[in-house]
Amino acid sequence: MPQRNLAESPLAWLARRKDKDGRPMLSEEEFEAGEKLRADFWFAQMTPRVTANWSLLLSGGGGSRGAPDIGPDVRDSVIAAHERVKRALAAVGPDLAGVLIDVCCHLKGLEASEKACGWPQRSGKIILQIALRQLARHYGMLPQPAQANDARPVRVRHWGASDYRPHIDAGQV
Repeated sequence: MPQRNLAESPLAWLARRKDKDGRPMLSEEEFEAGEKLRADFWFAQMTPRVTANWSLLLSGGGGSRGAPDIGPDVRDSVIAAHERVKRALAAVGPDLAGVLIDVCCHLKGLEASEKACGWPQRSGKIILQIALRQLARHYGMLPQPAQANDARPVRVRHWGASDYRPHIDAGQV
């Protein structure tokens, strides 16, 4: 697991900032959810490569020419991390996954993410907060919201007066 460098994390910057009421911009759960996604993204080797991939030479299947074969164990954990990232991004939905990848995984600033998505200025913070809240719910760090179709009965409202009764004219069909 990568060590956290909080100086490079846009999430850490947001977590340190306060809103107009003096509360942190991000809750501890939202921050932890973003960092967990970042760690899985890194461990799943989903970050862009900037050099050659030498891993094939290291897992030469053992024998006299290659390194000892430790590949299957490493590959299984990488695949598991990749699946965790896919499930987390699917849980927040395609509209919010982009900002999570930009800010949490690629460590882009909010302004760059806003420009890339074509959002208005200063809207990125709110969208990121919503995305991180959904991510924290997916990870079980926050409770799930009450469902709209739970056991409560739905009350139908209308604009008519309390003594209003519709009139049905039998002659017109």
